[in-house]
Amino acid sequence: MTVSIAPTDKAREEAADWFARLKKRDVPAADLAAHRLWYKEPGNRAAYDEVDAFWRQSQAVKADPEIQAAIQAARDRASATRSQRRAILGLGVAVASTVIAGVVGWRIFAPPGYSTDVGEQRLLQLADGSSVKLDAASRISVRISKARRDIVLERGRAFFDVAHDGARPFVVQAGETSVTALGTRFDVSREGDGARVNLVKGSVEVRAAKPGAPGRWRLAPGQAVSTEDPAPAPRSVDVAAATSWTSGRLIFQAAPLEEAVAEVNRYNRVRIVLDVGDLAKSPVSGAFNAGDTEAFVSSMAELNELRIERPAQNEIRLTIAGTDHGTK
Repeated sequence: MTVSIAPTDKAREEAADWFARLKKRDVPAADLAAHRLWYKEPGNRAAYDEVDAFWRQSQAVKADPEIQAAIQAARDRASATRSQRRAILGLGVAVASTVIAGVVGWRIFAPPGYSTDVGEQRLLQLADGSSVKLDAASRISVRISKARRDIVLERGRAFFDVAHDGARPFVVQAGETSVTALGTRFDVSREGDGARVNLVKGSVEVRAAKPGAPGRWRLAPGQAVSTEDPAPAPRSVDVAAATSWTSGRLIFQAAPLEEAVAEVNRYNRVRIVLDVGDLAKSPVSGAFNAGDTEAFVSSMAELNELRIERPAQNEIRLTIAGTDHGTK
């Protein structure tokens, strides 16, 4: 497992400069060679990827309701002269260009999206002072404005250390579940259309907008709720174990084997496949290093009397001992 650190402001400024230079029609070979060397330095690749993502989101930025409202207000105030109309119509492009160029974008808006690959974690510093630990195979999008701080957890899991700001609620949306906090520490995992929330410190309000079964819960430290449960309710948890992934450990406490396998599969491209029938629901307890797939497989095989098969280079299959699948 690898952990990448969010880039520094210096790296971001250099990335914006490189992006502009490489967008020119003719790029000298010397510049291309210099860029390759710069790109290899720690943090620079992430910085360049952020600039590239910002560019790709330019059309979404231009369509932002706040920007459109500002453009409309300018239209309403302007006289009907041809030159003024041209200036007004250009306002949206100017605003988007300013954001894309990063002149004010890095300071006012967080880049629109962050993601991690299998086996990778990222530590992000948001513009409001909050930090996010993004787990492997995860993605979030971020929108920070003067009135709100909105995060969308599109997939995977993230741990949030929220900077207190009473004037701007911090809201994490995960499917049909929203988590609202002002200053606190918690993690959120996508589960189907909902989410699981573990609260470490402070207080959060969790809401589920599932059709026919809306819910609202306020968690205290040491509590968790899963909105995908048939009857969601706050319950006590060992938050140190529940959030152990942030330190590179996976601690399972009577977790179903199939859930434990799904967790382990986040950290290695060698996938574990279960072919064990009802044993997939059997409880698993233990502590493992994230990414150490072999140790986990060996332990599960021994404890549950399972057979280990390797039908493909990137696949490990666990089957019930004595079952003939034609693989040795």
